[in-house]
Formats: sequence, C-alpha cells, structure tokens
Amino acid sequence: MKHILVTGGAGFIGSHVVDELLLVGFKVRILDNLGPPTHNGALPEWVNKKAEFVQGDVRSKEDWRKALRGINGVVHLASYMDYHLDFSTYIRTNIESVALLFELIVEEKLPIQKIVAASSQSVYGQGKYQCETHGIVYPPMRSEVQLAARQWEVTCPECHKPIVALPETESDEPSPQIPYGISKLASEKFLFNLGRQYGVPSVALRYSIVLGPRQSFRHFYSGALRSFAVDVLNNQSIQMNEDGGQTHDFVHVRDIAHAHLTVLTDHRADFECFNVGIGKSIRVIDLAKMVAEESGVPFNPSFNNRYRVGNIRYTPMNIDKLRGLGWEPKYTVRDAVKDYLQWVRQFNGLKEALEKTYNEMARDGILKTGK
Repeated sequence: MKHILVTGGAGFIGSHVVDELLLVGFKVRILDNLGPPTHNGALPEWVNKKAEFVQGDVRSKEDWRKALRGINGVVHLASYMDYHLDFSTYIRTNIESVALLFELIVEEKLPIQKIVAASSQSVYGQGKYQCETHGIVYPPMRSEVQLAARQWEVTCPECHKPIVALPETESDEPSPQIPYGISKLASEKFLFNLGRQYGVPSVALRYSIVLGPRQSFRHFYSGALRSFAVDVLNNQSIQMNEDGGQTHDFVHVRDIAHAHLTVLTDHRADFECFNVGIGKSIRVIDLAKMVAEESGVPFNPSFNNRYRVGNIRYTPMNIDKLRGLGWEPKYTVRDAVKDYLQWVRQFNGLKEALEKTYNEMARDGILKTGK
C-alpha cells in the first residue's frame, strides 16, 4: 500500500493519523465534509499541508467514488458521535458509509488492500461485571430514576447488590445501549462480513476515551477534559458530574494514531477488532485534579448532582490483544492533559461554546440534575 484515504482526516483523531502516515512515507488523501458539530465549515489550520484534501461526505456514493481514485488503503474514521436525537443519522453515517465503500470496491473492482475502521468502547454498553453471587453479569443502563436519586453505582441485575467492573476484552459479549454504540457494532459486522466475502482485509479499532490536542470543543463527547479546562481557564470551580467517582481508560491521541499504523501494516490484524487504551482506569475526579495542577490553580471541585443520561460509569479495557502486535502506549494521561491545555489556550469563546453545548443537552433531556 502506498496511497491511503483517511475519512474524517481533518478531525481530532483523523488529523493525527494523517500526520503519522505521512511521517513514515505514505501518500495521504483526506475526505472530510468539514461539517458540524466537529467543524465550522473551514479547514482547520492544523491539517497537514502534505496531504491532499477533498471535501466530501461519506454518506455520498459519488464523494466516495472521487476520493477512492488511485487509493489502495482506507482508514475510515468519519462518523457521527455524541448522543443526539436524530437517530437515523447514526445509521446513514456510521453504517451506510461502510456499505457504500464496499459497493464501490465491488462494482469498480478497486484495488483496496486494507481497511482500518474506527469503532468504540461504546459497543460494550454498560460493560462486564463480577457479582459475588451471580458471577459474570452484563447490567443494563442505570435508570433515570436511579440517577435522579443520586444512586450512582452499578448493581447486579439479579440481586441488586454492588458489583465490580471487569476489563473488557474483544471476545466479550457486546451490548451497546445508545444509538452511537449500536451503529458502531453494526458497522463492524458490515466491515468484517463484506471484507471476508470480497477478500479485503479489514480491522476495527475500539477506542477508549481519547484525549489530547485538536479535540473539538463542540462535541458532547469531548466531555470531561474539555469541560474542566474551560472551567479553570475562566477561573471557575471545576464542575463535576455525578460524584466524580466514575473511572475511565483515557488514552492519548498520539497513541491512538500509532495504533492505526500498527494494524495497517501487520497482516496478523486482518479481520480482527482491537481495544485501544492504556490498560488502566483513572477516576474522573483525579483527571480534574490534574487539570487544576497543570493550570496552577487550587483544586476546588463543585458537585451539583448533575448527570448525563446514557453515560457509562466504569469503562476498564484490556489491551493485551493489541500489545500482542508490538504496540504499546507511550503517553500518560497527564501528558494528554498538558498537551490539551497548551493547545486549547489559543482559542476564544470556549466558555460560550461549552454553555451552548450544556444548554442543548439540557434541552434534549441528555444533561440533568438529580434531586
């Protein structure tokens, strides 16, 4: 493979993947619609000038056709994220885009040698837990009644006693519970089934929570780090959701970018999915403390019983499978915090953008305050 198409290549993760591919000698073309909520219609200044840019939409077969000319490898990152109420957009963007890609590969006998597609830890839903009485359980989403009453912990669906979150492995039972996760699991199935049928090696990367520079402050899922940074840069107390005891596997975007190069160039990855994280969980309140420390301000978090509907409390991930290909995370969570803070300080209007996001989430019943 010499010429790689990166869809969504002007975005947060995509632009770093483009940098990584160019660095090792690939020729790169970007396909991106520059549309909201990630973009404002303009090509970001951080997009590598050595890459060819094509403005287009992965929901358009004709845009795919133009972008695929002369291409022999695809990194498909363009997707619809967050929790929005236009549910059909998840289908058109995240699932139909994969179908359109394969339609063109088959119809025009395109010489695509490999596809690497973005997936998400969201396919695991609430996740896998250990109950002392009932063993391995897969609990449903926490109910709004539970969250409104500030009962944050996940409990066994059988006995309703406390349970312990276990790291997700790729062989675990997927149980997505929001439209985004459902669409990502369906896109994986399209990818692998059509890839095998038509002889196109394909790989899916299930990202944990990705942090670092170029992360859009317009996305709902930009979440904790974006919110904490805006608070400290505006000399405000850091606002916490729930009790701050949520734990997540946060990974630096540069490690994510290198994971794409790893699976793209290793045939052992063909027709496999891989978790991508750092392999350990960090409490959200500890992430907030890092933000305060790196900003040189006192850490005085504010708890207001706020919560997000559909949010997962614990997201531990097992990354041994990807490590088996020789990949290893090189950056810490603190590195990601430092890099993001350094990058985001150049922008104006962050507070207004965050408030707009919160107002939209509250309007749509996604962000609520408990009793």
